[in-house]
Amino acid sequence: MKNTGEYAMRSAMREEIAQLKRERILEEARQLFFEKGYQGTTLDAVAKQLEVTKPFIYSHFDNKAALLGEISERGTQKSLEAVTHAHEAEGDPADRVAQAVREFCQVVIDHQANIAVYFREQQYVPEASATKIDDMRAEFDRKLSALLREGVEKGVFHVPDTNIATLAIGGMVSWMFTWYRQGGRMSDEELCDTMVALAMNTLGVKETP
Repeated sequence: MKNTGEYAMRSAMREEIAQLKRERILEEARQLFFEKGYQGTTLDAVAKQLEVTKPFIYSHFDNKAALLGEISERGTQKSLEAVTHAHEAEGDPADRVAQAVREFCQVVIDHQANIAVYFREQQYVPEASATKIDDMRAEFDRKLSALLREGVEKGVFHVPDTNIATLAIGGMVSWMFTWYRQGGRMSDEELCDTMVALAMNTLGVKETP
């Protein structure tokens, strides 16, 4: 039993170390893709930034496209998590939509490079990753639209078409990746509050939750 426990612990440690290495590779690749573009970045450049050799990268990722796929998936996954939290919560629809928008804004702020890389380099994203991203985006729209319909049914929101409102709010927030700059005239919190207020105005809510 002791040997089994020790083996499990060592195996878990090895997996944790491997994951940390993967994250470091992704971090450097994401920044280079963001700054120089996917086509303008080589695996040699990623390896140089990490001060490792290319075989080190190949031990964790099959190729450069695999890096792009995982980087692109991250931002969409985090965005979906934000709307899922609000969709599964209980309470007033306006409060829950405000929660979703605020979390979504923070995702764009925290994962700006991931989102920018995906939108700029869509043509190079591997098919498997592109399919996963499309599925996650569709689920995002379904969950947000369902939340908006709930608000309309309860008389909280006043929009003629919840599907269009979903696309409007989703586009408004996600497009922040093109213009957000750290250290701008608004703090991140103020910016998120402003985006929530704009979303509520779109939905016909007079007071921001």
